[in-house]
Amino acid sequence: MKRLNVLALLFGLILPGLSWADEPIKGKLYKNPQCGCCQGHADYLSEKGFELEVIPTNDLQSLRRQLGVPKKLEGCHTILIGDYVVEGHVSAASIKRLLAERPDIKGISMPGMPAGSPGMGGTKTEPFTIYEISEGMPRVFAVE
Repeated sequence: MKRLNVLALLFGLILPGLSWADEPIKGKLYKNPQCGCCQGHADYLSEKGFELEVIPTNDLQSLRRQLGVPKKLEGCHTILIGDYVVEGHVSAASIKRLLAERPDIKGISMPGMPAGSPGMGGTKTEPFTIYEISEGMPRVFAVE
């Protein structure tokens, strides 16, 4: 009987801290229907613990204006995740950092379609700069 009580106590103390399966990080990825690299980025993020609904749209510009994304910070596609917008081929590590730190910004962006970035083909030729999407001049969020 004592053995069962000890086991019950141990399981009661240990099990609440264990996560049998991490919950995926859910979001929505809006992309141009003709763009293939956007799906590549969604696939990359899926391998890193994200679950994204991919939504083709021919009106990314309107969505970006509604979300307050400056033209100079536009990426290949737009992801809504948590309370944030993520523009372009941003790494899973930077997105997870954003969600963990929860800064008071609209989101983060890697403008354009840099070769060698997550989900893109080609070779990385220089560090990637990830910018904050916030009021005023863009500030650097990360360099990868």
